[in-house]
Amino acid sequence: MKEVTVKPSRNNRFRTIARPFAGFWLPALIVIVWQWLSYAGVLNRTLAPSPYRVAIEFWDLLISGTLLHHLRISTIRAMAGFGLGAAVGLVLGVAVGFLRPVEKSIDPSFQMLRTIPHLAITPLFVLWFGIGETSKVLLIALGAFFPLYINTFLGIRSADKKLFEVTRVLNFSIWKQITRLIIPSALPNILLGVRLSMGVSWLGLVVAEMMGSSAGIGFMINDARQYSQTTVVYVGILIFAVVGKLSDSLVRLLERHWLKWRDNFQG
Repeated sequence: MKEVTVKPSRNNRFRTIARPFAGFWLPALIVIVWQWLSYAGVLNRTLAPSPYRVAIEFWDLLISGTLLHHLRISTIRAMAGFGLGAAVGLVLGVAVGFLRPVEKSIDPSFQMLRTIPHLAITPLFVLWFGIGETSKVLLIALGAFFPLYINTFLGIRSADKKLFEVTRVLNFSIWKQITRLIIPSALPNILLGVRLSMGVSWLGLVVAEMMGSSAGIGFMINDARQYSQTTVVYVGILIFAVVGKLSDSLVRLLERHWLKWRDNFQG
């Protein structure tokens, strides 16, 4: 019997190719409207320079090496702060979620600390750790800590109680309970916490680099603001937006790979 090969239709092939670009139509529309309003003279060229002028500034900063220099320093700071805050948040989130006495002893203090804005605590970090890299990394780590801590805690407490009873019947050790039951069941919440922590890390980076810094994207924006270089400010904002989106997309890629077992509504 002859084997029949079903070829994908032209519409299906077009959808497969177009799917990765589906999220770009809105930014593209905004840029087109923005450029048209600038060309028509509706927008103030000093306060809101056209996308073309921003693109020229971006290219000049890239060619001169200034942009890559600031971006490299900011990336190192953000990743160091995120790594420290996320690691501590994951460990304490597991401890608080797994052990009720630990929750009662330390969680209320963390919840109070969580409500303090970054800008309010920044002067203390400067007094305690100076204006060097230590204070900047710790400030970023503080912001990255809470989203992962809270989501890990919620993920563990959302696990089915019957599963814990099964592990007791099977004589699982605490380490086995954590690695075979707690972490897998809480993984969706943990990855959500990672996404939020990475976003907060970039927000904390802006605050950190505006306190006595001499390099970084946040410093570049603040320096350009003082000299009314609006195009440079827009370039810095664009860099934060793009890098933040790329880091978020990386975590979403890990979600699709690690959470294949979920059968959730996709919309």
